[in-house]
Amino acid sequence: MAVERDESVSERLQQNQLVIDEFRSAGGVVGGKFEGAPLLLLTTTGARSGQPRTTPMAYFRDGKQLVVFAANGGSKSNPGWYHNLLTNPVAQVEVGTEAYQVTGAETESAERERLWAQRLAAAPRLAVLQKQAGRPIPVVALTRVDAS
Repeated sequence: MAVERDESVSERLQQNQLVIDEFRSAGGVVGGKFEGAPLLLLTTTGARSGQPRTTPMAYFRDGKQLVVFAANGGSKSNPGWYHNLLTNPVAQVEVGTEAYQVTGAETESAERERLWAQRLAAAPRLAVLQKQAGRPIPVVALTRVDAS
């Protein structure tokens, strides 16, 4: 079983790398399953490795913040990028051709519920992923770090 898991993780990493390469070469525009969706690249610092880890993901804007969901495709566990942000909340995002630093923070209580409801109206698949995961999906706000 560990081999199957390793192969699926390896396959997912390869697919992510194709999306990352397309995103960067086409100024933040990609095709395939992400075509037309707002997509960003989030680069976190690996919690154990200390190495940069880049993940493509859908997002939406809420005021000045970017909001992402740790759905992990409906997996029972949170994604690696989420654990990385808990360890080191400073990360980098790429949106279109712009790249900048952000701090990531899990939203709580009323703020989480507001953002969850707002996104669920536009992306009802999130409810399916949460049911499949059997866990509350963390809602993470990414706030731009102002250069002073």
